[in-house]
Amino acid sequence: MSASPDARPEDDASPPLPILSIRAALGGMLMGLANLVPGISGGTMLLAAGVYPRFIRAIAELTTLHFRLPSMVLLGVVAGSAFLAILLLAGPTRTLVVEQRWIMYSLFIGLTFGGVPLVWRMARPFRPSVAGGALIGFGLMLAMALIPSGDGQGDGPQTFLLGLSGMAGAGAMILPGVSGGYLLLLLGQYLTILGAVDKLKQALLGDGGLDMGLFGEALAVVVPVGIGVVVGVVVISNLLKLALDRFPKPTLGALLGLLFGAVVGLWPFAEGVPPEPGETIKGRVVTAESVAEIDPEDWPVERFTPSGLQVASALGLILLGFGTTQLIDRVGGGEAEAP
Repeated sequence: MSASPDARPEDDASPPLPILSIRAALGGMLMGLANLVPGISGGTMLLAAGVYPRFIRAIAELTTLHFRLPSMVLLGVVAGSAFLAILLLAGPTRTLVVEQRWIMYSLFIGLTFGGVPLVWRMARPFRPSVAGGALIGFGLMLAMALIPSGDGQGDGPQTFLLGLSGMAGAGAMILPGVSGGYLLLLLGQYLTILGAVDKLKQALLGDGGLDMGLFGEALAVVVPVGIGVVVGVVVISNLLKLALDRFPKPTLGALLGLLFGAVVGLWPFAEGVPPEPGETIKGRVVTAESVAEIDPEDWPVERFTPSGLQVASALGLILLGFGTTQLIDRVGGGEAEAP
């Protein structure tokens, strides 16, 4: 079967393995940080780091039992650096997002926009199919931003929805611009899954030894979610690999649209405000007694009018994020990976 005239051999444009590993480490670290921030996609950060197409191919190869050293190294470096970032920086990152939201979101806007030149180079020469794909990708992200999130929690575990939630989480890891936390809110499973993870931690680390009752409750949620994640990774990564191989122009155009659309929900000048009695926070009505118990991370967010200094600082942070992504791109001569 003849190759698409738009396709280019992967090995011709891929950087050497040591350079690719450096990009993968930086991309994995950013991916880990992104997974800690609501509204940010880990896939966007890999795209910004310039390793996204190779990452998709590596997952597809692994799930079809094709083991190649460069792909295994890439996946290992991305996973390891993402894990370390989450382990070491989860606390500080969440604190900064809650207390200095406009600073962190400005930085993430810059990092996200920094991926645009990389994808644009891969999509050249420009064709109408690139524009069509970009419009579709941007439209999907805009529609997601306009859909009100469901913050309720069901009466108990729902196996099908939990599996679907796991697939949504896998999609958020792979698809740039898609936030896993946001999709879980839409499915109404955010609290259920977070509660199960907390129960699992309590069951394993409790002072009285392993609590089998609590452990069983946690597994009733964690197992279907885990199965959904595995299925989602296998299906989505292989579909994306197929799309990049057979329809590179519209697929790269869609990725461009996802990048632009990802910043729609990242307006920096907003802050959490203490809830008032009578408001509903994550499915629970706030009372005068329970106000103090609500974590600031769960406070409703309202926009505010920034000062001139804040606007200038936000622009500077956006440029810093953009410049950081370009610096990552320059590692290895600034040659973007071709699909």
